[in-house]
Amino acid sequence: MTAPAGTARSTGARGFGVDIGGSGVKGAPVHLDTGDLAGERVRLPTPRPSTPEQVGEVVAEIVGTAGWTGRLGVTIPAVVTRGVTRTAANIDPAWVDADAEALLRRATGCEVTVVNDADAAGYAEARFGAARGHPGVVLVTTLGTGIGTALVHDGRLVPNTELGHIEIDGVDAEHRASEAARERDGLAWEKWAKRLQRYYRTLEKLFWPDLIVVGGGVSKKADKFLPLLDLRTPIVPAALRNEAGIVGAALLAAGEGTGARN
Repeated sequence: MTAPAGTARSTGARGFGVDIGGSGVKGAPVHLDTGDLAGERVRLPTPRPSTPEQVGEVVAEIVGTAGWTGRLGVTIPAVVTRGVTRTAANIDPAWVDADAEALLRRATGCEVTVVNDADAAGYAEARFGAARGHPGVVLVTTLGTGIGTALVHDGRLVPNTELGHIEIDGVDAEHRASEAARERDGLAWEKWAKRLQRYYRTLEKLFWPDLIVVGGGVSKKADKFLPLLDLRTPIVPAALRNEAGIVGAALLAAGEGTGARN
């Protein structure tokens, strides 16, 4: 069992989180008071095509394998409003305007809360990760195929910020500053850092965050590029790695972060 977040032994309630990604769907029970996983993580390949119905079957298999019957939190790489997915990033276009919560409720037999994947990971980092206990405005960014973002103010999540799509110098920010853009353009760390500098400096001017957390797989190499940035705001790598989405989904499904369930 992986225990990435908490430092104390849990004696409290459990939740369950499922993280739907472009290549894999993973889920596990979570200790809500510590953020530790409360059981083995199950990972299955994302089906092809990744339609709502086929993904729903995979989520149901993961939940069934764990024997979970309670409320379930599920992340999707999409803008989510009142349980409906409004966009579709790295999953099938059939998710656009799908009633994801109703579909997953039917598939699993569980009550379901669906949230944006970056929001879930960001909230987990604010609650139990690199931003734990940090007051004020915390901006979490995930650098990968695109740029995902989560904005948390004094422990409350502002959902669906989508700040990776801010236009800078006439270009969608993630098209120039994502990890995929670095690989596509063959950029050395120093040249990529110049693009990140422009991106994060713009976010600073707009939101005046108290802390910036950088996630995504490339955060494992944070020492290669974070020291090259010159920002007003402290900027640190994420701490929860692959468990962040699972933990955040479980927490948000339990009513944390936004003050109410969907």
